[in-house]
Amino acid sequence: MNETHEAMGKAWATYLEENEKFAVKGVKAAAGRARKALNEVRKLAAQRRKEITEAKNALAEKKA
Repeated sequence: MNETHEAMGKAWATYLEENEKFAVKGVKAAAGRARKALNEVRKLAAQRRKEITEAKNALAEKKA
């Protein structure tokens, strides 16, 4: 599997864990960590989109 995909999964898991700490247990510091994890997911998603587009274009060039 792709490194970016795996990193995105880990960041999402971190978000879920920290969000639960904030929402259920009321740990205020967890809110910042949850937001940080979401920002990481956003960055990784943009990077993965770019990788997918490059791979798609490379396949199109091979067929041409």
